[in-house]
Amino acid sequence: MADLSLFTSHGLVLITIAKNPDMTAREISNDIGLTERTTHKIIVDLEDAGYITRIKVGRQNKYRIHPNVPLRDEITDASLGELLATLGWKRRGVKSKSDTAK
Repeated sequence: MADLSLFTSHGLVLITIAKNPDMTAREISNDIGLTERTTHKIIVDLEDAGYITRIKVGRQNKYRIHPNVPLRDEITDASLGELLATLGWKRRGVKSKSDTAK
């Protein structure tokens, strides 16, 4: 059976950044099996689309996800944050419903 991925390379980079925004492009590329050059291009695409912001910290970059940005497709009106939440992403600094019920 052929290898099948339900996510594009852009999606994999975005999910990886959401899980660990402190990873370098090299670490991201090693984690998901892309070249570092391809990963850098995808990060620029994600920035241009408004999904992330790159923050320079010393010689490294950190990334901030913009969860309220709507997804750009024809079949859903969900936001980026809603998609990432279904994949287990927890927004930093925001209490979950279960935390506020305590």
